[in-house]
Amino acid sequence: MTIEQPPYVPAPTAVSAAAPAAPLLTCHNLTKVYGATVALDNFNITVPAGRIVGLLGPNGSGKTTLLKMIAGVSHPTSGAILVNGIAVGEQTKAHVSFLPERPYFSRSMRVRDLLAFFADFYSDFDLAMAHDMLARLGVNEASACSALSKGTVEKVQLVLVMSRHAALYLLDEPIGGVDPAARDYILQTIIRGYRPGSTIILSTHLVRDVEEVLDDFILLRYGQMLLHAPVAYVTQEKGTTLDAYFREEFRC
Repeated sequence: MTIEQPPYVPAPTAVSAAAPAAPLLTCHNLTKVYGATVALDNFNITVPAGRIVGLLGPNGSGKTTLLKMIAGVSHPTSGAILVNGIAVGEQTKAHVSFLPERPYFSRSMRVRDLLAFFADFYSDFDLAMAHDMLARLGVNEASACSALSKGTVEKVQLVLVMSRHAALYLLDEPIGGVDPAARDYILQTIIRGYRPGSTIILSTHLVRDVEEVLDDFILLRYGQMLLHAPVAYVTQEKGTTLDAYFREEFRC
């Protein structure tokens, strides 16, 4: 499959106009190899501040690998990643808030214990915001995580991540494990926690559910970037929705 790559030009907004000259995220010749498998192949991208970006692609396309490397929990085989002009490492953890695909805390902990842990660990954690979002989602803070459904656990994780005052939020399949009725609440939580000047990169294959909140999108396939463009490129130049475009390009 070959996609004509348009020049990436974000739509002018008050946020992007006020963004710093240096990009928020830069990936240069990024490659990740597991044995004989190339999970990410010579990936290059620049992402400005003040955007909500969909990281789109089928399973096995390299989305999770990319997010883990930006978060600093996995290391590239070659290439470089800069967050706010800083090479990914201990310093960038203060800039990045990462929601992994799988739960990462003990199921024996209570929700209120998780809040206390995050408040102690992250100086930018907004405890009042976390209380508010959990209340809006109907989550009882006295509950043990072991007593919560998978979908509710994912809601709690999302609240923890979005309650930080970070520059870059990395969300790996934040709506993949919840029922369709809950997806709107999850997206509202993301939007409510979004701060002008920060950027969200949201990995998903459920394009129809998220396209209305996206500014830009990145298409990945077999570890290679096919396209990075504003959503308006598809709606205006191709005359279709992002979901329809995605389905056509990745049709089996």
